[in-house]
Order: sequence, then structure tokens, then C-alpha cells
Amino acid sequence: MPTVTSPVQLFEHELRDMYYAEQTLTKVLPKLAEEASDRELSRAFTSHLKETEEHVANLEKVFKTMGKTPQATPCPGIEGIKKEHDDFVQTSSPSSAMLDAFLTGAASRAEHYEIAAYTGLVSQARALKEREAVVLLQENLKQEKEALKKVETISKRLLKKASGNGRTARS
Repeated sequence: MPTVTSPVQLFEHELRDMYYAEQTLTKVLPKLAEEASDRELSRAFTSHLKETEEHVANLEKVFKTMGKTPQATPCPGIEGIKKEHDDFVQTSSPSSAMLDAFLTGAASRAEHYEIAAYTGLVSQARALKEREAVVLLQENLKQEKEALKKVETISKRLLKKASGNGRTARS
């Protein structure tokens, strides 16, 4: 990675990071929709895939407004969340109910990561007076926040159902 010495370079680095993350999610979300046994959860992943494709397009527009070619930089944050999912599925052999509960947690972690990243990008774009970038990045941020609310609602329902309507399992 080249040395980052200016706010513009930092902004570009963060854009490349999120571009990678969003592109990765366009590949992961269909797999999660397929893995989910809960219909509402599967539909949420499918719906968020369409939004994620819009996020990729918005990031490409941000690059273009800056006169840059869209370019991705590997994102360790999203790769870690993806690896955690893959490891859990491969080593835990979860029941469908436990997999669905895990998937909502993984989705929540990804949304929190994206919300933090977009919050930072919006602040940087404002400081750099990149008005069009602010609008595009705020749209992505808004959709990520809405996706988080949706997954949290689904998670609460699934966890309540899995725990026997409030009773906790003891090992």
C-alpha cells in the first residue's frame, strides 16, 4: 500500500476499501439467502443484494466525480466477517434454526462495519467539499442503517423462537 500523506489519499483508500467490501457482499449475499431456512431472512438477504449493487454503483460514481477509476483494495474487516461465517458453517454443523440465528448475527456485524465505514466516508467527503460524494455516500449509509434494523428485528424473532419463547437452554 502506498504511503497515505493527505486527506484526499485517505479518502480514496477508504473508498477502495468499501468498494471491495460491497463487491464481496454482492457475491456473499446470494449464498446467505440460500443458506437461510427462514423465508423472511432469505428475502432480506435478497433485497439487500439489490441495495448492495446500488452501493457499488454509487461508489463508482464517487470515484468518477473525483476523476478516478474505481478500484478495490482488499478489506480485512469484511474478509474477517466472511471467514467467521465460513468457519462456523464448516466446523459447527449447525441446525437450520441455529444457522439462521448465526446468519442474523453475521449480517448485523457486517452492517455495523459498513455503517461505521460510511459514517467516516461521509465526514471525509464533507471535509473535502465533495458534495456529490456526500449525497451518494449518505444514501448508502441510510440503506445500511435500514438493513440493520431489519436484520435486528428478524434476529429477535428467531432467537425468541429458538429459545422456546423466552426460556433459556442450559448446558
